[in-house]
Amino acid sequence: MVDYVDLDYKPDENDLIVMYYVEKSKDCKDFQNVCMEIAKESSIGTWTDLATMSANIARRLKPSIFYIDETNRIVKIAYNKELFEINNISQILSAIAGNIYGMKALDNLRLLDISFPIDFINAYKGPKFGIEGIKKLIKVYKRPLIGTIVKPKVGLNEIEHANVCGEAWKGGLDIVKDDENLTNMVFNKFEKRIEETLKIRNKIEEETGEKKIYMPNITAPMDLMKKRAEFVIENGGEYIMVDIITVGFSALQELRDYLDDKNIVIHAHRAMHGALTRNKKHGMTMLSLAKLMRLIGMDQLHTGTIVGKMEGDKKEVLEINATITKKAIEGNNLTLLTQDWKNIKSILPVASGGLSPLHIPELIKLLGIDMVYQFGGGCHGHPKGTQAGAKAIRQAVDAIIDGSNLEEKAKTNSELNEALKKWG
Repeated sequence: MVDYVDLDYKPDENDLIVMYYVEKSKDCKDFQNVCMEIAKESSIGTWTDLATMSANIARRLKPSIFYIDETNRIVKIAYNKELFEINNISQILSAIAGNIYGMKALDNLRLLDISFPIDFINAYKGPKFGIEGIKKLIKVYKRPLIGTIVKPKVGLNEIEHANVCGEAWKGGLDIVKDDENLTNMVFNKFEKRIEETLKIRNKIEEETGEKKIYMPNITAPMDLMKKRAEFVIENGGEYIMVDIITVGFSALQELRDYLDDKNIVIHAHRAMHGALTRNKKHGMTMLSLAKLMRLIGMDQLHTGTIVGKMEGDKKEVLEINATITKKAIEGNNLTLLTQDWKNIKSILPVASGGLSPLHIPELIKLLGIDMVYQFGGGCHGHPKGTQAGAKAIRQAVDAIIDGSNLEEKAKTNSELNEALKKWG
């Protein structure tokens, strides 16, 4: 029998390390044995001894359970990197987040964090632009990027959609993006929407002298995503958006490779992530997904707001943002695994969901200015309409960056004043 527990084992930069939260079923008496089941099912073992298991395979490829904390239900497993295909995220997850979730020995299992072998990290492209590249493109350095999502999510035709974008840009927002379920609709065709919206973008850029960004959602089967990305590029677009969970990891890797020689930023929308991440006892963390997105090479990623309508507490969001923006993260036994990212550019975090101009002081205080803040209803729900809502957002950001406050700024800015009345 292969023994997978080795509490004296010292992982090194050649190991792929996974930290799990483990709840054994009531029928299983021994926590360590349950951890053994996770280790062997995710690697070389199965439910019984094998005649085909050679001593060489067992010695060379067995993972090592090197940390067990039964009180907090935490286990850390170091896997030999030879168990994985280096540039294949789907295969890696099929091992460390695959059959183990269906085991009867477990009531709950949550993948908390992943640390990758150094040569794995070096094999991935990572983001093409990163935070600095995006700032250089948009020419905004001393404040956060601010944007909106066209609302209603679906229903507007191409001209109506483009006009909403124009109003938001006129009001001072940097970015307008499609929502996660707007692609090529019977009432709003993808190609016409791109053409009309980018024509208005060009007009507003000339009028304002500011860079304006449109993020069209290209989510579709892989071949069609490539065609849609090419169409955006041909029409002068500089961004695309993709729903990262629903299109899948292999599609993201292929898309990143395909666009490597194109001058286009990839915005990652995390629609459906809650199906995997929301249960604090089961599934996987947004932190682990964020690491995967950074390796694959998304340039921007929704990570949480702390405030607003979406789930995600302060500690969690701050850890995620630190993980995707810093070169190296120092962890401890219960939260983050130490990981060096010196050869991978950072992802620009995005906060979105239930935000209004009133949230801006707290957002900047908690999350800083190396962020994208997006306001859907908090822009279009303004009593005077989209352009006024955009102005109120820009006025609120300017107030905080200038060291003032919203109430003082609202005295001389009617749009912010109206926003304070509605949402205050």
